[in-house]
Amino acid sequence: MPRPRCLPRRKLPALLLGGLLAAAALLPAIASAQAVSDPTPLHYRDAAEEARFHALAAELRCVQCQNQSLADSNAQIAHDLRREVLTLMQQGRDDAQIKQFLVDRYGAFVLYRPPMDARNSLLWFGPAVLLLGGAGVLVWVVRRRSRQLQPMDNSEERW
Repeated sequence: MPRPRCLPRRKLPALLLGGLLAAAALLPAIASAQAVSDPTPLHYRDAAEEARFHALAAELRCVQCQNQSLADSNAQIAHDLRREVLTLMQQGRDDAQIKQFLVDRYGAFVLYRPPMDARNSLLWFGPAVLLLGGAGVLVWVVRRRSRQLQPMDNSEERW
C-alpha cells in the first residue's frame, strides 16, 4: 500500500507562518466592520453646555461596560444614555436631578462616586477594617511568639 503524500517538515513552519500573517492581515478588516461611532452626533446649544455635558458624562458609568465612563464607552446603550442626558440637560434639569433620574432607573452602579449610606458602607470602610484587623493579628502573633522564646542563662552558653 502506498504511503500518503505529506508535506516535507521544512515547509511546515513556512506554511504556518504564512497562515498566521494572513490571519493578522484580516483582523483590522474584521474590526473595522463594527460600528464604533455614534451615527447621529449630539448638538449642543453652546460651549458651556458642551463642557457641562462632558463633565457630567465623565462622572457616570456605562451600565454595560466594566469600569468605563459614559463618555468613553462605545456601547449602544452608552450612546442612548448620552443622548438622554443631553435631552434632560436641555429640558432644564440640573446635574443632581439627572444623576437621580439615572440612579432611579439603573441603580447606584451608574455613579462613579456613589454616596455613602448603610447599603454600601462596607465598600467604603471594608478595606480599612481589613487592614486594621490584619495589623492587629500581626501584632498579636509577634507578641505571642516573643513570650514563648525564653532567654538563655549565661550558664547554658558554651564557648
